[in-house]
Amino acid sequence: MNASIKICGVKTAEAMNAASRAGATHIGFNFFKASPRFIAPAHACDLAKLAPNLKSVALSVNADNATLDEIVAQATPEFLQLHGDETLTRVLEVKTRYRLPVIKAISMVDLNDVQRAHDYETVADILLFDAKPDMLPGGNGLTFDWHLLSKQVWTKPWMLSGGLTPTNVAHAIHTTHARGVDVSSGVEKSRGEKSEALIESFIAAAKNAFAESQLK
Repeated sequence: MNASIKICGVKTAEAMNAASRAGATHIGFNFFKASPRFIAPAHACDLAKLAPNLKSVALSVNADNATLDEIVAQATPEFLQLHGDETLTRVLEVKTRYRLPVIKAISMVDLNDVQRAHDYETVADILLFDAKPDMLPGGNGLTFDWHLLSKQVWTKPWMLSGGLTPTNVAHAIHTTHARGVDVSSGVEKSRGEKSEALIESFIAAAKNAFAESQLK
């Protein structure tokens, strides 16, 4: 997997343009209605057109088929991110129904979660490791013990998430050997509102860390 940088929970053209300009690879749109980062599918589609170089990811939480039908039809994402308690069977159902690659988020606390994540390698296209939920399923600014991942070998590409910021993303990459990172709250000036400057700083720090990792 080539190095990937995903900016999630984007709602504005300014944030889209900052992510594109700085060199992100993926953009995440949050369709979980309880989140301060929620965006309507049609609006997400309009924003995605501003930066066609970014791969669009539709984040949902335990969504039923009717909800996903609307998201896929109106937002036309390139990836579906399942960020709830979706079972192995449900992940496979979603892949089969929509014929889109699926990113499955796994909340991490201990080695039991690592084993559970390995189970999802059989059905997901990409794994995303996040901290255990707090108020929301994601985007809470919480980290987990990155050493849980430092010696793991995975058969599928994976991304690191959970409490990443411009100041800690390099350490996170060097500790876990991640080739993909995902950020939401860590590049916000207030809850749900992205900062262009923080987006640019985060991407620059991640790109430098990825380059340093390749040299080792």
